[in-house]
Amino acid sequence: MGEWVWTWRGVSFGYIDRGELRTHHGLHVGYIHDNFEIYGKDGYYLGEIKSENRLITDKRKVRKRKSRFTPKTKRAGRAKRANRAGRAMIASHEDFPHPDTFR
Repeated sequence: MGEWVWTWRGVSFGYIDRGELRTHHGLHVGYIHDNFEIYGKDGYYLGEIKSENRLITDKRKVRKRKSRFTPKTKRAGRAKRANRAGRAMIASHEDFPHPDTFR
């Protein structure tokens, strides 16, 4: 039922299911393109998946855009997973937005 993901700093974000990024609240907040880049409902780049299950934003890509989309119906929330240890930030990157910013 989806692969769990965490922000680069280790915050439990939610999960990816059939190419959709969802918060643990069940909100559909993005689509995965090219197996790693994530774009929001307005079509703008939100970030990407690195190191298998970590979300991070490359500041050089924030103006990239794909097609807009209408988020799919909210699903039932899932129990938040435990936070993990953060990782050292990569140059020209910043942490992926916190899941609560999408509420």
